[in-house]
Amino acid sequence: MLTANYDTLTLEHLTGVVGKKWTTFPDCIGAFIAEMDFGTAPSVIQALRETVDNGFFGYLPDALEQGLAAACADWYRHNTDWEVPADRVHSMPDVLKGLEITLTHYAPKGGTVIVPTPAYMPFLFVPKMHDREIVQVPMLQDNGRWEYDLDAIDAAFAAGGEVLVVCNPFNPIGRVMTRDEMLAISEVVDRHGGRVFSDEIHAPIIYAEHRHVPYASISEVAAGHTITAMAASKAWNLAGLKCAQMVLSNDADVAIWESDGAWSAHGASTLGVIASIAAFNTGQEWLQGVIDYLDGNRRFLAGAVSDLLPGVSYTMPEGTYLAWLDFRETGLDGDISTFFREKARVAIVDGSACGEVGQRCVRFNFALPRPLLEQAVQQMSSAIKAV
Repeated sequence: MLTANYDTLTLEHLTGVVGKKWTTFPDCIGAFIAEMDFGTAPSVIQALRETVDNGFFGYLPDALEQGLAAACADWYRHNTDWEVPADRVHSMPDVLKGLEITLTHYAPKGGTVIVPTPAYMPFLFVPKMHDREIVQVPMLQDNGRWEYDLDAIDAAFAAGGEVLVVCNPFNPIGRVMTRDEMLAISEVVDRHGGRVFSDEIHAPIIYAEHRHVPYASISEVAAGHTITAMAASKAWNLAGLKCAQMVLSNDADVAIWESDGAWSAHGASTLGVIASIAAFNTGQEWLQGVIDYLDGNRRFLAGAVSDLLPGVSYTMPEGTYLAWLDFRETGLDGDISTFFREKARVAIVDGSACGEVGQRCVRFNFALPRPLLEQAVQQMSSAIKAV
C-alpha cells in the first residue's frame, strides 16, 4: 500500500496551488467543492508526464477509447463482480453529460425527473435546462440511517415521472445502498415503465464495512431500464481533465447509442482518457492509502462534531468524502454556509442548494489534511459560540 503523510500539507501550501477549492475563497478553509487535497496516484502522474513529454495533445484515437472502455470494465469486474462488456462502455466529458444524454436520447417522453434529496446540486437544475420538471423526494431517516421513500417515488412515477436519479454512493449523505434496497427501487421503476440514471462516480471510495453494488447489476429488470455513469475523477482527483464513462446494460440502449447517441457524448479529453486508464489499471494501491486516511478523517469528524458542535447531527458516511451536517437544533438560521464563510472562514455548501430538505444543513468535504479538518471544526465552533 502506498502511504503519504497528508498531515504535513499546510494551508499555505494549499492556497498556493492553482485550484478552485483554494482560490474561490482564499481566506477560508476549502471544504465546499468535491475534490481532495491529496494529489493523484504516481502511475497517473507518470502516464501524463510521458504524454506531455511526447507532445501529444491531439484528438482522441480509437485505441485510447478502447483502452478506457477495457479499463473501466475491468475495474467493475475486479471491484464489484459486475461483468460489463467493454464495448458497452463509452467515454464522455463528465457525469452530467450522461444525465443530459439520458434525458435527450433514453427518456424521450419529456416526463418528470424524480430526484431524491438532499441531492448533488446540479441534479436540481440540469433537467430544467432540458425543459423537464423536477419532483424532489426527500429521503427518510430511521435512527440516523437514510433510506429511499419508496411510496413517494411510486407516487411521483404515477404522476408522470419518467426518470429516477439514483446516486450511489450518495452525494451528499454518503449512503452506500444495499442490493435489497436497490431491488426494491427497481420494482417501483419497472412497475411504471420508468428509467434510472445511476450516478456511480464515487463508487471507488467505499469504506471497509461496505461494498459497492452497481444498480444495473442487480437484475435483468434493472439492467433493462438503467443508464450508468462512472468516472475516475473523484477518487483520483482528475475532475479538471474531463473524462467520464457511460455504461449501457441492454441491447435496446446500445441500438440507440449506435444510431444517434455517440456524437452527443463527444468531448472527453485525450489527457483525461490517458489519466483515467492509468487510474483504473494501476491506481488502486494509492487509492487504498487515501481511503484509509479518509476513514480516519470521517471518524475524527464524528468525535469533533460531538465535542465541539453540540446539537449538530452527523452520521458517518459509508462512502464518499462528503459529510452532511444538520444544524437545525443549534438555533442557527438563514444561510448557514454564508455564516460559516464570513464568521468561521470555512467554505462549505449550503444544504438548501441540495434541495428543500437541506435548509439549515451543510455539505462538508472532509478530504482535508487532518490538522486543517480539526481547525475548520474549531473555527466553526468558535463562530457559533460568538453568536
